[in-house]
Amino acid sequence: MTTSNFTILCLACTFKGTEFMRECKAQGARVLLLTSKNLQDEDWPFDCIDKDYFIEAEGEHWDIRRTLASVAFMSKHEKIDRIVALDDFDLEKAAALREHLRVPGMGDTRTRYFRDKLSMRMKAEESGIPVPEYVHVLNHDEVNKWMDSVKGPWVIKPRMQASAAGIHKVNDSQQAWDVLNDLGEEQSYYLIERFVPGHIYHVDSIIDNSEVIFHRVSRYMSPPMEVVQGGGIFRTHTLPFDSTDSRELGLLNEQIIQSFGLRRGVSHTEFIRAHADGKPYFLETSARVGGAHIAEMVEASCGFSFWKEWAKLETLPEGQEYQLPKAEDNHAGIITTLSRQEHPDLSDFSDDEVFWRMNKRHHAGIIVRSPDYDRVVELLDNYAGRFAVDFHASLPGGDLIT
Repeated sequence: MTTSNFTILCLACTFKGTEFMRECKAQGARVLLLTSKNLQDEDWPFDCIDKDYFIEAEGEHWDIRRTLASVAFMSKHEKIDRIVALDDFDLEKAAALREHLRVPGMGDTRTRYFRDKLSMRMKAEESGIPVPEYVHVLNHDEVNKWMDSVKGPWVIKPRMQASAAGIHKVNDSQQAWDVLNDLGEEQSYYLIERFVPGHIYHVDSIIDNSEVIFHRVSRYMSPPMEVVQGGGIFRTHTLPFDSTDSRELGLLNEQIIQSFGLRRGVSHTEFIRAHADGKPYFLETSARVGGAHIAEMVEASCGFSFWKEWAKLETLPEGQEYQLPKAEDNHAGIITTLSRQEHPDLSDFSDDEVFWRMNKRHHAGIIVRSPDYDRVVELLDNYAGRFAVDFHASLPGGDLIT
């Protein structure tokens, strides 16, 4: 198969992936977009999209039977070669479509490892990768026995949400059951996990032939759960490439990718290094680029776009080998916050290291890069104080997706 007769269907329940679609088109593929009707006026790259389709749906909640019927109808006139989920919430839709249409790629079972936090933990544990103690909220006797044996505090997590959305921190069984009883028949869609204080890291990877061929290891300066639920300022930065954290988490990430079965694409994986015992524990992974503009931060560090490289991998002609670009060795970091101003003025942040400024209503954000790791951390610390005074607005439960 040549790229010129290759058709890729992009699923997007949120507005993202424009760079991916542009690169697919640049590689000679035909690009189809299926998105929610309420997103039809977003700034999609229509010059690179051969056909666009809009489905009546609210946000990420698409009726799967309607989606299957829509794409089956589309397939009467389109031979679809690949189906790509541009957001975490699109993974299940893409898997169901691949299964129904028999299109290559991850099916329902393997997709669960990159979407369902319970499946992730069970697979990681089976593969010998450390995870915090957990229990599925299913059998109440087992849940109570688990609570008796694992000291709190705990976190109650939705299995299928992204980032820190929907997480509840509880200190004892009474608080836990107060939350669980409110969930009613939704309980089986949750798990309970031991709360582990520690530093949280993310590893962003490019994968080909089931091997991690490139990655960057970074550390959140504030835990995402605190930022989302407490309305704080979000910051993360790459780590020194030869540090213990980079080496150890890089190896754990390779174990995750190989045992979970991601054969080609990109991934964003999170770990926590516990304060108590110093050990790294697996938290979650995904088969997508990092959200919250982490993809742009990684690009500032390495010099190439994960969105574009993902597109190249998805459109690679049969028999042709993927060539990874030569990576730069810069350090990079990002800071973002909700802003009191609709269009915050970032012009005063004029340091030479500024790589990118956010352009989004009621948001302020900057990415910095430098060959000097300490300089990146210094700038993020300095900017955090200035952001707090000049821009910061608090809206717990916001839209941060990492």
